[in-house]
Amino acid sequence: MSIEIANESGVGVDEESIVSAARFALDQMEVSPLAELSVLLVTLDVMEDLHERWMDLPGPTDVMAFPMDEMDGTRRPDAPEDTAALLGDIVLCPAFARDQAKKAGHSLMDELHLLTVHGTLHLLGYDHAEPAEEREMFGLQNRILADYQAARLEASRREAQRSADDRLLGAAGLDGGADREQP
Repeated sequence: MSIEIANESGVGVDEESIVSAARFALDQMEVSPLAELSVLLVTLDVMEDLHERWMDLPGPTDVMAFPMDEMDGTRRPDAPEDTAALLGDIVLCPAFARDQAKKAGHSLMDELHLLTVHGTLHLLGYDHAEPAEEREMFGLQNRILADYQAARLEASRREAQRSADDRLLGAAGLDGGADREQP
Protein backbone atom coordinates (compact mmCIF):
# COMPACT_ATOMS: atom_id res chain seq x y z
CA MET A 1 0.00 0.00 0.00
CA SER A 2 1.45 3.32 -1.02
CA ILE A 3 0.62 6.33 1.13
CA GLU A 4 2.28 9.63 0.33
CA ILE A 5 2.18 12.53 2.77
CA ALA A 6 3.14 16.17 2.29
CA ASN A 7 3.04 18.73 5.09
CA GLU A 8 2.56 22.22 3.69
CA SER A 9 0.72 23.46 6.79
CA GLY A 10 3.62 24.97 8.71
CA VAL A 11 2.53 22.90 11.73
CA GLY A 12 4.96 20.26 12.92
CA VAL A 13 3.19 16.93 13.31
CA ASP A 14 4.18 13.26 13.40
CA GLU A 15 3.66 12.49 9.73
CA GLU A 16 4.55 8.80 10.16
CA SER A 17 1.76 8.47 12.70
CA ILE A 18 -0.78 9.93 10.26
CA VAL A 19 0.38 7.49 7.58
CA SER A 20 0.12 4.69 10.16
CA ALA A 21 -3.49 5.64 10.97
CA ALA A 22 -4.40 5.71 7.28
CA ARG A 23 -2.71 2.36 6.64
CA PHE A 24 -4.45 0.83 9.67
CA ALA A 25 -7.86 2.07 8.47
CA LEU A 26 -7.29 0.73 4.96
CA ASP A 27 -6.14 -2.62 6.37
CA GLN A 28 -9.18 -2.81 8.64
CA MET A 29 -11.43 -2.13 5.64
CA GLU A 30 -9.58 -4.86 3.69
CA VAL A 31 -8.56 -2.50 0.90
CA SER A 32 -6.18 -3.97 -1.66
CA PRO A 33 -2.51 -3.65 -0.68
CA LEU A 34 -1.97 -2.20 -4.16
CA ALA A 35 -4.09 0.86 -3.34
CA GLU A 36 -2.55 4.32 -3.36
CA LEU A 37 -3.47 7.26 -1.15
CA SER A 38 -2.20 10.80 -0.75
CA VAL A 39 -2.44 12.89 2.43
CA LEU A 40 -1.83 16.62 2.26
CA LEU A 41 -1.64 18.92 5.28
CA VAL A 42 -2.44 22.54 4.43
CA THR A 43 -2.80 26.00 5.95
CA LEU A 44 -6.10 27.58 6.96
CA ASP A 45 -6.05 29.79 3.83
CA VAL A 46 -5.54 26.85 1.47
CA MET A 47 -8.26 24.82 3.22
CA GLU A 48 -10.65 27.78 3.08
CA ASP A 49 -10.04 28.08 -0.66
CA LEU A 50 -10.62 24.34 -1.22
CA HIS A 51 -13.74 24.34 0.98
CA GLU A 52 -15.25 27.28 -0.90
CA ARG A 53 -14.23 26.02 -4.34
CA TRP A 54 -15.35 22.37 -3.98
CA MET A 55 -18.08 22.46 -1.35
CA ASP A 56 -19.36 26.01 -1.94
CA LEU A 57 -19.13 26.57 1.82
CA PRO A 58 -17.47 29.56 3.50
CA GLY A 59 -14.41 29.32 5.72
CA PRO A 60 -11.91 26.55 6.35
CA THR A 61 -12.74 23.05 7.55
CA ASP A 62 -10.86 20.19 9.21
CA VAL A 63 -10.74 17.51 6.50
CA MET A 64 -11.71 17.06 2.89
CA ALA A 65 -11.55 13.92 0.77
CA PHE A 66 -11.11 13.86 -2.98
CA PRO A 67 -11.75 10.40 -4.48
CA MET A 68 -9.81 9.65 -7.67
CA ASP A 69 -10.74 6.36 -9.32
CA GLU A 70 -14.31 5.50 -10.08
CA MET A 71 -15.33 2.52 -7.99
CA ASP A 72 -17.18 -0.36 -9.56
CA GLY A 73 -20.81 0.09 -8.54
CA THR A 74 -21.34 -3.67 -8.24
CA ARG A 75 -19.08 -4.02 -5.19
CA ARG A 76 -18.30 -2.08 -2.05
CA PRO A 77 -15.29 0.17 -2.51
CA ASP A 78 -13.58 -1.50 0.45
CA ALA A 79 -13.94 -5.02 -0.96
CA PRO A 80 -10.59 -6.75 -1.30
CA GLU A 81 -9.36 -6.93 -4.85
CA ASP A 82 -5.84 -7.32 -6.11
CA THR A 83 -5.85 -4.44 -8.56
CA ALA A 84 -4.12 -1.11 -8.15
CA ALA A 85 -6.41 1.76 -7.37
CA LEU A 86 -5.66 5.40 -6.76
CA LEU A 87 -8.08 6.04 -3.92
CA GLY A 88 -7.56 9.78 -3.86
CA ASP A 89 -6.44 12.59 -1.59
CA ILE A 90 -7.16 13.41 2.02
CA VAL A 91 -6.55 17.06 2.86
CA LEU A 92 -6.09 17.91 6.54
CA CYS A 93 -5.82 21.32 8.19
CA PRO A 94 -3.81 20.97 11.43
CA ALA A 95 -4.46 24.60 12.49
CA PHE A 96 -8.21 24.00 12.30
CA ALA A 97 -7.86 20.57 13.92
CA ARG A 98 -5.87 22.05 16.83
CA ASP A 99 -8.89 24.09 17.95
CA GLN A 100 -11.17 21.06 17.62
CA ALA A 101 -8.74 18.95 19.66
CA LYS A 102 -8.78 21.51 22.48
CA LYS A 103 -12.58 21.55 22.52
CA ALA A 104 -12.70 17.74 22.50
CA GLY A 105 -10.09 17.49 25.26
CA HIS A 106 -7.54 15.42 23.39
CA SER A 107 -4.24 15.93 21.56
CA LEU A 108 -3.76 17.33 18.08
CA MET A 109 -2.45 13.94 16.94
CA ASP A 110 -5.57 12.18 18.25
CA GLU A 111 -7.65 14.66 16.26
CA LEU A 112 -5.53 14.16 13.13
CA HIS A 113 -5.87 10.38 13.48
CA LEU A 114 -9.66 10.78 13.72
CA LEU A 115 -9.72 13.06 10.68
CA THR A 116 -7.46 10.70 8.72
CA VAL A 117 -9.78 7.76 9.38
CA HIS A 118 -12.78 9.96 8.58
CA GLY A 119 -11.24 11.04 5.26
CA THR A 120 -10.27 7.47 4.43
CA LEU A 121 -13.84 6.30 4.93
CA HIS A 122 -15.08 9.09 2.65
CA LEU A 123 -12.65 7.91 -0.04
CA LEU A 124 -14.12 4.43 0.32
CA GLY A 125 -17.60 5.76 -0.39
CA TYR A 126 -18.96 6.28 3.11
CA ASP A 127 -20.93 9.42 3.91
CA HIS A 128 -22.90 10.91 6.77
CA ALA A 129 -25.56 12.99 5.01
CA GLU A 130 -28.42 10.75 6.17
CA PRO A 131 -28.93 9.44 9.74
CA ALA A 132 -28.44 5.78 8.75
CA GLU A 133 -25.28 6.63 6.80
CA GLU A 134 -24.00 8.67 9.74
CA ARG A 135 -24.55 5.78 12.17
CA GLU A 136 -22.72 3.37 9.86
CA MET A 137 -19.80 5.69 9.08
CA PHE A 138 -19.26 6.97 12.61
CA GLY A 139 -19.65 3.46 14.02
CA LEU A 140 -16.89 2.25 11.68
CA GLN A 141 -14.78 5.32 12.45
CA ASN A 142 -15.07 4.80 16.21
CA ARG A 143 -14.26 1.08 15.93
CA ILE A 144 -11.23 1.68 13.71
CA LEU A 145 -9.93 4.43 16.00
CA ALA A 146 -10.39 2.30 19.12
CA ASP A 147 -8.62 -0.64 17.46
CA TYR A 148 -5.83 1.66 16.24
CA GLN A 149 -5.28 3.11 19.71
CA ALA A 150 -5.28 -0.37 21.24
CA ALA A 151 -2.73 -1.56 18.66
CA ARG A 152 -0.50 1.48 19.35
CA LEU A 153 -0.69 0.88 23.11
CA GLU A 154 0.20 -2.78 22.64
CA ALA A 155 3.14 -1.90 20.39
CA SER A 156 4.34 0.63 22.95
CA ARG A 157 4.00 -1.93 25.74
CA ARG A 158 5.99 -4.49 23.74
CA GLU A 159 8.72 -1.95 22.97
CA ALA A 160 8.98 -0.99 26.66
CA GLN A 161 9.24 -4.67 27.59
CA ARG A 162 11.94 -5.25 24.95
CA SER A 163 13.89 -2.28 26.28
CA ALA A 164 13.59 -3.50 29.88
CA ASP A 165 14.68 -7.00 28.81
CA ASP A 166 17.69 -5.57 26.96
CA ARG A 167 18.72 -3.53 30.02
CA LEU A 168 18.41 -6.58 32.25
CA LEU A 169 20.40 -8.78 29.86
CA GLY A 170 23.04 -6.05 29.57
CA ALA A 171 23.35 -5.75 33.35
CA ALA A 172 23.78 -9.51 33.58
CA GLY A 173 26.46 -9.43 30.87
CA LEU A 174 24.26 -11.40 28.46
CA ASP A 175 23.83 -8.78 25.76
CA GLY A 176 25.39 -9.49 22.40
CA GLY A 177 25.62 -13.19 23.26
CA ALA A 178 25.02 -14.23 19.67
CA ASP A 179 28.16 -12.38 18.61
CA ARG A 180 30.41 -14.07 21.21
CA GLU A 181 32.19 -17.32 20.60
CA GLN A 182 31.19 -20.11 22.92
CA PRO A 183 34.03 -22.08 24.66
